[in-house]
Amino acid sequence: MKRITLIYLLVALVGMTAMAATPRKQVINNFDRSASNHYAYPYGTDLKVPELTPPPAGYEPFHIDHYGRHGSRWLTNARTYERPLKQLNKAKDAGMLNLQGELLLRQLTLVCETSKQRVGDLSDEGAEQLQAIAERMFRNFPEVFAGDARVDARSTVVIRCILSMQNETMRLRSLNPDLRISTDASYHDMYYMGWGYGEDTLANDLRKSVDPISNGMYEKYLNPERFIAQLVNDPAWAAANLDGRQLMRDVFDIAGSLQGHHWFNDISLYHYFDNSEIFELWRLKNIYWYIHWANAPQNGNRMPYIERALLRDMIEKADKAIATGERGANLRFGHETCVLPLACLMEIDSVNYSCENLDELHEHWQDYNTIPKACNIQMVFYRPTGTVGNKMTDVLVKVLFNEHEAMLPVEPVAGPYYQWSDLKQYYERKLKKVINWGV
Repeated sequence: MKRITLIYLLVALVGMTAMAATPRKQVINNFDRSASNHYAYPYGTDLKVPELTPPPAGYEPFHIDHYGRHGSRWLTNARTYERPLKQLNKAKDAGMLNLQGELLLRQLTLVCETSKQRVGDLSDEGAEQLQAIAERMFRNFPEVFAGDARVDARSTVVIRCILSMQNETMRLRSLNPDLRISTDASYHDMYYMGWGYGEDTLANDLRKSVDPISNGMYEKYLNPERFIAQLVNDPAWAAANLDGRQLMRDVFDIAGSLQGHHWFNDISLYHYFDNSEIFELWRLKNIYWYIHWANAPQNGNRMPYIERALLRDMIEKADKAIATGERGANLRFGHETCVLPLACLMEIDSVNYSCENLDELHEHWQDYNTIPKACNIQMVFYRPTGTVGNKMTDVLVKVLFNEHEAMLPVEPVAGPYYQWSDLKQYYERKLKKVINWGV
């Protein structure tokens, strides 16, 4: 087993090193990655995902504890669609918009009109992402969903999350009509399902404290002159009358979001940006996500702990499943602003990376590997084959992060498999060290 574990660790480390060493190439080779949290889930409806390591001999999966983000959606702020139209129409009314600018205005007008009354909604492709994840989960772990297994699904009270839960559970039921599926979305559960409720009243203050850092990076590094010059007849007029940096950021956000909609397959906005601009816009957004939601010194390394209630809930419900021996799953549906700090708190792979030098962050930490649309954490529990009741020490666990086998902060038994009692003890000790938030 030690030899298998060593091989697994070496392969994982080589893979992570390769990803971390070439972020510029990864972004330029696939512009969609530059969309950060708008990056569409990288596994499609073809059901192909990385091959999984078989469990140790004599073990079978029987339970899954899960937290997943909603699928691709419309942008959550109508102003992102509307602001660039106002700026471009201002240039048009002044006679300053050239043919390239006219084309962009027409494209953005179409997107904006289509987005009316849909801000934040789950997209057509987003629904498909959740259905495909459900089918892969079912096929990867058929023992978990055999017979009349129980599936308890919870969602935050946000519509796109509720619809994501519906799409995933409906696909599971279509694959096994005998499943006992219950669904719920209530403020009753929001203290652990979504940040900012209950005990974490200071989470927003913590985020606001790092806003000046992120805003300052955009002011320092983002130069909109070339971007604006391709759209207007007189760059000097534009400099005096338009907010070029905001226009550039809004168009880039819309460009990245289009990949989450089948409706916009014929529209691309990336050609308005050169490769250097695309990489820089991604790098700055990568910094934003890191300092606001990850284990960053800039937020006092405190942000992961906003998900302590969620991790406690996962531990408690896993223990209940182990004690009863019941097959099934606890499925939770929420947001990337929960998945990212939770992954940091659980110390999954290298997501918990801590970095003082933000100019070097992108070499070590990339948001598109962590929080694409429909990102998810699956804790898969294994017991000796044929058992019903379980001893805690008999149970193994494997974590899939975005359906990749993940490394965890304790010594593995074999490959990606860990003793649940060891991992639980590690997390419980960590949770006892929670920083005082003053509530």
